Amino acid sequence: MAQVTVTIDGKAYRMACDEGQEDHLIDLATQFDRYVSHLKTQFGEIGDLRVTVMAGIMIMDELSELNRRIAALEGELATFRSGQDAAMTGARQREEMLTQVVGELTERLNGITRKLTARPTVGA
Repeated sequence: MAQVTVTIDGKAYRMACDEGQEDHLIDLATQFDRYVSHLKTQFGEIGDLRVTVMAGIMIMDELSELNRRIAALEGELATFRSGQDAAMTGARQREEMLTQVVGELTERLNGITRKLTARPTVGA
């Protein structure tokens, strides 16, 4: 396990994390520190625990909104996929119909060709 020291509200905290996750943990702590700093600027000194709880609630609110937006986008994607599936089914049906019509025309042309080649020529 790797260890890093992060600073939140001017206080250093030593934390453990998986190897290779050090920079990610530092980035997360830096973002959290911005929330704490913002709240302290807005409300002044209201106590570390209260600021931490408020920052956590703000983050959860943003996470909730992002989850709602992701769900809406997933719904849109499902609708697009459904439309794409319907379009593909329609395209396959049109292709099958076209193949059938071309086959029928080919048979007709072959029939006409057989009749023309089977007729005796005039003047022979």
